[in-house]
Amino acid sequence: MQRRRFVLGSLSAPLLRGAGSLVGLAALSESAQAQFKVDVSGIGATQIPVGIGAFQDPNHCPQPIADIVRADLTRSGLFAVSNLGGQTLTQQGPPNFAAWRSQNLEAAAGGSVVQVAGGRWQIQFRLWDAVKQADLGGLALTVMPGDLRLAAHKISDYIYQKLTGQRGVFATRIAYITKAGQHNFSLNIADSDGANPQYALRSREPLLSPVWSPNGQDLAYVSFETGKPVVFVQNVRTGARRAVANFKGSNSAPAYSPDGGTLAVVLTLTGRSQIYLMPSSGGTPRQLMRSYSIDTEPVFAPDGQSLYFVSDRDGGPQVYKVGLNGGGVQRITYSGGYNVSPAISPDGKTLAYISQQGNSYQLWSINLASNATQVLDDGSDCGHPSFAPNGQIVLYSAGGRGGEVLKTVSIDGRVRSTLSQAGVQVREPSWGPWTPDR
Repeated sequence: MQRRRFVLGSLSAPLLRGAGSLVGLAALSESAQAQFKVDVSGIGATQIPVGIGAFQDPNHCPQPIADIVRADLTRSGLFAVSNLGGQTLTQQGPPNFAAWRSQNLEAAAGGSVVQVAGGRWQIQFRLWDAVKQADLGGLALTVMPGDLRLAAHKISDYIYQKLTGQRGVFATRIAYITKAGQHNFSLNIADSDGANPQYALRSREPLLSPVWSPNGQDLAYVSFETGKPVVFVQNVRTGARRAVANFKGSNSAPAYSPDGGTLAVVLTLTGRSQIYLMPSSGGTPRQLMRSYSIDTEPVFAPDGQSLYFVSDRDGGPQVYKVGLNGGGVQRITYSGGYNVSPAISPDGKTLAYISQQGNSYQLWSINLASNATQVLDDGSDCGHPSFAPNGQIVLYSAGGRGGEVLKTVSIDGRVRSTLSQAGVQVREPSWGPWTPDR
């Protein structure tokens, strides 16, 4: 596993050079070569028994809507999912509450999918509470064929929110880096379950540290295409990209402020890795702190008033917090001598990070109110955690039998899934935000 060492800019990738080796794909028009294989283990502390009937499908929809919904809910670990014995259950009902209760179901859902004018598909769905014998509403969606999976994920999100009280994240997207061979790197975007992977960028030079803008329209990342690390911002819809931090020395570790107007970046203008703030559209950087240590891997707190970062100011690398408008630096991590790659939950209550314990790089979390720590994955090669926008799941990279894969774990450590692709190393994931179309 290629690990970013704690050195200048936290970058250890070689400076590969070559002309004509970078390809940006406008509108993400070309699919990545392989779909993810998803394996799920563990269950939540409690599971909600829910039945998802077969959707009435007279036109043979190219996407298995009900199967996608069942897979989403199963992957969360919070639901015991039944297919109602293959029974077709339309949104019109009538609901068979007695039969559902005899199967110990707490909820049931069904719908229909039919092709309409213009090659579009109309999906209708309804959810019922089998215990209270109540109609919980539903959705009516008309989409083009390419958005059928997104429509299924939106149904999953509807069920998740109605039955748990929390907003679902199945319709969101993830970004990640893949490496195939020695000189084939790509920046990819996929659905939250790894389906529909699309190339955003391909390069023969290393790509690192992708991070979503808060509105989900852009990705900031580091590219070595010019022979040194430079921070780029790329529009995920059009593919248009621009260098926003290309200063003397190393430019790395971009992080967006919650309002999207500011980027924190790590620059070596003084010879050491230091954290700077600059407009996300580019401009003059302002050094946040002045120290004789290496300061890197910044991430903004959700309130935008402070940021977390990694520094070796006390010897080995640890996670610290500093206010953006002055104030002292506060050390956050103490368990272990090497703690890096902080990620903060959307509610600001939990910090995930990578901790070296012996020869293992493990995924840990810390409750920022109580300082209680928890091991979320005690594997040997974890890296780069990223929270789902509802704060209930952490996405990260890990060593697998065939190399690096992506994994998820629930915030309580009970439910895990592995997203793997054959023949490539998958690393440095970033979970995208909720957006108006998702």
